[in-house]
Amino acid sequence: KAKVDLMKERISSINKYCNVITHRVFINNDNIEEFVPKDVDYVVDAIDTVTAKLALAEYCYKNNIRIMSSMGTGNKLDPTKFKVTDVFKTKVCPLAKVMRHELRKRGVEKLKVVYSEEVPLKPLSPADLGFVAKGPVEDDENTQLKPKRQTPGSISFVPPVAGMIIASQVIRDILGIK
Repeated sequence: KAKVDLMKERISSINKYCNVITHRVFINNDNIEEFVPKDVDYVVDAIDTVTAKLALAEYCYKNNIRIMSSMGTGNKLDPTKFKVTDVFKTKVCPLAKVMRHELRKRGVEKLKVVYSEEVPLKPLSPADLGFVAKGPVEDDENTQLKPKRQTPGSISFVPPVAGMIIASQVIRDILGIK
């Protein structure tokens, strides 16, 4: 199921009177105003794609909209390593590094983030696991003996902690609590 549909179901299970409007779209520079009005109180970025994260961060910065962005939680196992800070003060996180570089190019000077100071685990290759090719190795989906770029894996208990930290921070920011 799509994340937005799962979230709508979850919110409805908590409060059946809550009116949840979902949009199954990818945010980009062409449609961002349609989904993020300039009078919104706060934006939470839990987007998986760098291009969309950058578009949202730049839009919010230029329109003076409060935003908090989640950095990478993939390939991490220790939810106690999360910190809240400005993206330009982060360390270790590969996603934050890319974001810092790209935000500078766009003139974005700040972005509140939650990120992990845990060094991401490196996924094991099939060779590391003892798989050996027998006969000629074909370059297809079924043969994974060559190193290739992999999507970071998530474990069930790490991303939700980042979400809880963001929720706490957003509520405290809205209430003006330091």
